[in-house]
Amino acid sequence: MSLNRKDLLGLEHLDKKDLQTVLDSVKPFKSLFTRSVKKAPTLIGKTVVTLFYEPSTRTRTSFEIAAKRLSADVVNIAVNASSVVKGESLIDTGKTLEAMKADYIIIRHSLAGAPDILARNLNASIINAGDGFHEHPTQGLLDLYTMYEKKKKIEGLKVLLVGDILHSRVAKSNIWALTKMGAQVAVAGPPTLMPSKIEELGVKVYYNLDEAIKEADVVNILRIQLERQQENLFPSVHEYVELYQLTKDRLAKAKPNVLIMHPGPMNRGIEISSEVADSPNAVINEQVTNGIAVRMAVLYLLKPNKARKYASSN
Repeated sequence: MSLNRKDLLGLEHLDKKDLQTVLDSVKPFKSLFTRSVKKAPTLIGKTVVTLFYEPSTRTRTSFEIAAKRLSADVVNIAVNASSVVKGESLIDTGKTLEAMKADYIIIRHSLAGAPDILARNLNASIINAGDGFHEHPTQGLLDLYTMYEKKKKIEGLKVLLVGDILHSRVAKSNIWALTKMGAQVAVAGPPTLMPSKIEELGVKVYYNLDEAIKEADVVNILRIQLERQQENLFPSVHEYVELYQLTKDRLAKAKPNVLIMHPGPMNRGIEISSEVADSPNAVINEQVTNGIAVRMAVLYLLKPNKARKYASSN
């Protein structure tokens, strides 16, 4: 079983069969977590490099744990202490790592398309760990798996994404994956944080959260990027809290078994109240656990060091 590609750059280019292959592969890796020795020899002799140009705690750590549990050698590059600060280009950095026999390079970058550039120029497997506002495919896959695990299906689920849809790479990956798997996806948030023509991706748009939440089986709350507040994209944090924070009162309007998700890090008291974040409906910590198993599955399913087949692997 494999994805028959060397790179994971986004979910836009995965088909339904690929997505199902990932879902079917996660459970055996997750079963390792209950063993006294939480390791498999799958990637013994392989080298995994994490190259993060933006700060990250959970994604980077999750990839590192996933690779180590598959017995890979893992190297973390601190970009701010590397030759990048001397002006080395992204491609030259990638080629240097490849010359050191890196089999996988996991990259996070503020520039949308940066993983794509490496994939075009290197034989190593490139995994996108978040590029600009574009995609965050492994977050999309772990969200998909968590829904699949809890609801036992994806087709027909009504999934609501709430918050800053405009700047969220998580939202894009969620929308691509969920719509292909047959879920009904809706988005809710302020008009200024909604991409133009978002409906063309097959989603329903709400500006009233109280209305949107009624039919949802899953509510995925996105982080409000407070740094964007300087751009005056909504009048004030106070107003956002009033209109879009998922509170206990709003949760009472949803189905009793609605799943509450959040990709993290959470701004408690802004996009989500602590009561909701810690409620029985919330599966936020389980998302984190599933993230390791999903990334183990992705590392297993990709085919590193094959000849460049960009056209079939993007």
